[in-house]
Amino acid sequence: MTNIQTLDPSASPLDYYGWELRRQREASGLTQGQLGDIIFCTGSLIGQIETTKKVPTREFSERLDAALGTDGVFSRLIGLVLRSQLPTWFQPYAEMESCAAYISTYQAQLVYGLLQTEGYARAVLATGMPDDLENLVAARMERQRILERERPPLAWAVLDEAVLHRPIGGREVMRKQLQRLLDFADHHWMRIQVLPFAAGEHASLAGSFTAMRFDDDPDIVYTEDVISGHMTASPDTVREAALRYAHLQAAALSVEDSAALITRVMEERYEDRSRPEERAVA
Repeated sequence: MTNIQTLDPSASPLDYYGWELRRQREASGLTQGQLGDIIFCTGSLIGQIETTKKVPTREFSERLDAALGTDGVFSRLIGLVLRSQLPTWFQPYAEMESCAAYISTYQAQLVYGLLQTEGYARAVLATGMPDDLENLVAARMERQRILERERPPLAWAVLDEAVLHRPIGGREVMRKQLQRLLDFADHHWMRIQVLPFAAGEHASLAGSFTAMRFDDDPDIVYTEDVISGHMTASPDTVREAALRYAHLQAAALSVEDSAALITRVMEERYEDRSRPEERAVA
């Protein structure tokens, strides 16, 4: 007799996903192998996801819904599943970020998470030497879906110029990352400014921070240290953060001049040098 692992659907979003997948598959009278054939994967992968040994992807979930006629159940669940893969200390922030009406962030070291390309995110997350790097990357990419909503949060990012020069992941990764920033130049809901080196000392030399505003809840300020994150709704802290952010915006380049600087850095530092012979001919 086959030993079937018993899952507790209330244990975690991943457990619930696996439990629901098994329930829906069996209700359709399909074996793991048969379902795998329908959605172009192995029966072994179906089994691994049913027993929480593997984290599903959004594409996998969409194929499941189409194959099993589940009316988007798995496509809705996958957001919760991927968010649960984030570090425990970061999950409350991700939840609040997904509900925010307005986000303003200053980033001194790295591109803001909602603006990172997959390659850049992978290079950043790999520095922590995690055992589940691909799951963390998938979770970060899932966070960015809030920008694809019909009415996404209004977001404003001030990036220190150092962010543009720090070669995270190598030349190709950085070229694609800076192009990603430029893609937001005409975005209605996202604005990006660069705080230039020429600004010298400024209002947030102590480091990065993010402020979030909500329709029906108090404003929140979020900061990180080496190993964790901290959120506060203290009115004094919120006012201080708002004042500092106003000074940062005033010292930063305009949105248009910021785009010009990003373009210049991309061309001068991260030019594609993979085929020099073609440039020589040209």
